[in-house]
Amino acid sequence: MKICITTDGKNLDSQIDARFGRCRYFLIYDTENGIVEAIENSNTQFSGGAGIQSGRLMVSKGVETVLTGNVGPNAFKVLEAAGIKVMTNVSGVVSEAIEKFKQGSLQQSSSPTAHSKFGAQGGV
Repeated sequence: MKICITTDGKNLDSQIDARFGRCRYFLIYDTENGIVEAIENSNTQFSGGAGIQSGRLMVSKGVETVLTGNVGPNAFKVLEAAGIKVMTNVSGVVSEAIEKFKQGSLQQSSSPTAHSKFGAQGGV
């Protein structure tokens, strides 16, 4: 299973980024083989639509679950429509979040947790 973790860096020791659509990096982690792919988020440059584009990227990468701090309404719609589970209020180090996910201690979100344009211009 592929999961995506929003992060401020390129490795498992990086901190979770509280933003989905405007995070600095996406780490795609394959729970079956431990392979990690770091993707710089080019959607941060958009004044609008960053969440939608980031959601579409997750669909194209075959992600089944997203771990993040928050997700806005547009991104949530894209992810939900694709059947991608979203787990919010995730913080700390990426490797710890992955372990919590594997242990089943993270909660799936049933709705967005941030307003539209959350995190634009570096704000949260």
